[in-house]
Amino acid sequence: MSITFSADEDFAKQLDTEDPVRGFREKFHLPLGKDGKPLIYFAGNSLGLMPKAARQVVGQEVDDWAKLGVDAHLEAKTPWYTYHETLREPTARMVGAKPVEVICMNSLTVNLHLMMATFYRPTKSRFKILMEDPAFPSDTYAIKTQIVHHGLDPKDALILASPRKGQFTVRTDDIVDLIEKNGDQLAVIIIAGVNFFTGQLFDIPTITKAAQKHGIVVGVDVAHAIGNVPLSLHDWNVDFAVWCSYKYLNAGPGAVAGAYVHERHATNTKLPRFAGWFGNDPNTRFRLHLEPEFIPVPSADGWQISNPPIFSMAPLRASLSIFDEAGGMEPLRAKSVTLTGYLEFLLNEIGSKKLAVITPRDADARGCQLSILAQEHPKELFQELQAAGVKCDFREPDVIRVAPTPLYNTFHEVWRFAEILSKHR
Repeated sequence: MSITFSADEDFAKQLDTEDPVRGFREKFHLPLGKDGKPLIYFAGNSLGLMPKAARQVVGQEVDDWAKLGVDAHLEAKTPWYTYHETLREPTARMVGAKPVEVICMNSLTVNLHLMMATFYRPTKSRFKILMEDPAFPSDTYAIKTQIVHHGLDPKDALILASPRKGQFTVRTDDIVDLIEKNGDQLAVIIIAGVNFFTGQLFDIPTITKAAQKHGIVVGVDVAHAIGNVPLSLHDWNVDFAVWCSYKYLNAGPGAVAGAYVHERHATNTKLPRFAGWFGNDPNTRFRLHLEPEFIPVPSADGWQISNPPIFSMAPLRASLSIFDEAGGMEPLRAKSVTLTGYLEFLLNEIGSKKLAVITPRDADARGCQLSILAQEHPKELFQELQAAGVKCDFREPDVIRVAPTPLYNTFHEVWRFAEILSKHR
């Protein structure tokens, strides 16, 4: 149902009154500005806010360490040895996967390297990788070094799907055309679920179907998508995916990342991989010197390198429980579409020729983030927003990323942001 928006402040307050998930804001710590009032925190695309329950969850692990020492691996309230298993089902729900297909481990870029070690096996005829442009820099670094690792040159092996001249987002048709033109040479496609710079939500099902028709492996970086938009990685038939959990998943700085491996691959113990002891069959995991051969777990766990990092996993448990309590991504997405749509409406009302939204206008082609191109004095404008109590972020050379998130942001905050922006520009 479409809503007829109004720029009146009372309208924003009314939307908040009618918001069915408004109560979840109280479950997060809200950073305060110099005036002692909560900041307008629109930076969840960089670091989500702290769930209040995280302190208790982390504190439990600290207490168990103090009281039990090494015995906490098996005797803690939540045993450390199997700690990663507590994240399996709630994480699977977040990405639209089967529990056997997901594992929380490492950092995003480490997981991308691990996935590429398995799925990028270049041959003389099929050795190219397709990415969107611009991709997140860390992904680009990882992919280029993977190419070089195999003795190839990124200039020959890397294909970029770029926006057309004068545009900012990449058309799905153009990606499909590149797949068709290079289908016999492409080994892997790595694409974001949501682009970090423009906020574009890619049509992953269409891209995946087009690629796999040519036998191309599809990997997705869902760092800016998980906890932001509904995902159905299994049904979309994606081969693998990676993500971090400190953005919309609100798990804290440097929190544990995750990986998804489609069931057809996850259960295939013959696939090559970089092995580590926690990816080994639990039945022989501790028979280290007696049975030194690696026997992978027939699930995504088979890519796990090391034992669970307890203190970077604990806050994620607190956050995932909030998503479950909210009923998953569907009700949050419903609010998000309205929240970001309202922000777009208010930006249009400002009517400044100095500001342009480069994120797709179609709600189905974006998440919660709007990327605003500031055509005059962009850094000064960003600093003015900061000084006025708005926490968003800046991407060189002239883009301000604003991401109102449905769990803890309000319609009135969106209204206030637009008011601040209109006064400064």
